[in-house]
Amino acid sequence: MAVLLVERSDGVVTATMNRTERRNALDADLFEALRALFVEVGERADDRALVLTGAGGAFSSGGDLTPAAPSGDDARTVLRRFGRTAQALFDCPKPVIAAVDGVAAGAGMSLALGCDLIVASDRARFALLFVRRGLALDCGASWLAPRRVGPGRAAELALLGDWVDAVEAERIGLVNRVVPADDLAAAAHEWAARLAEHAPIAIGLIKRSMRASLTETFDEALEREADDQMSCTSDPDFRSRISAR
Repeated sequence: MAVLLVERSDGVVTATMNRTERRNALDADLFEALRALFVEVGERADDRALVLTGAGGAFSSGGDLTPAAPSGDDARTVLRRFGRTAQALFDCPKPVIAAVDGVAAGAGMSLALGCDLIVASDRARFALLFVRRGLALDCGASWLAPRRVGPGRAAELALLGDWVDAVEAERIGLVNRVVPADDLAAAAHEWAARLAEHAPIAIGLIKRSMRASLTETFDEALEREADDQMSCTSDPDFRSRISAR
């Protein structure tokens, strides 16, 4: 049985993590399948937006800790492999929406944080459980969480490892929207369909610019924005949209 189910329709790619017996815990096979998909979606012109979700009423319970834990150089190799998946998600120029139902814990929460938008069901729960396992953060959580909810709230989530329900997650800005569980797929795909209609070059530049702004001066941001606009206005997609108005 495939650990990752992939469907495509009208420019929207839906990727469903499918290890239901482990609440979609991330093992080496699933990490690699996700990495390959993120790269593929970024390269395929027909793929315009990606929805990432989980089967069986869970997003992902985190890294699969059931196999014997590697040590030394083997452990570093494994962690770097997991990091490459997080990097591939970060580098994907297409918009990615996490549709979170049930638990998003540990590396599963890191994966959700790496997405551009998060839609959660009203029964979703989030936790950076690493500290409860005697582990440090991974899969980019130390970089992503402070940028999503601010340094103080991120420190609370990371150091205490407490569960956050959907209502609280929306209140603190961890998720963008909370919907009834039965409406989760439709809500995520509504946004994805809207994103798929936008010019890919504009989407990619907006994604890049929002991240760059966190380390730029205002003058640098203005200069970069001018460069970005020049790239967009030379795109045939821009000219066709303007002429169609």
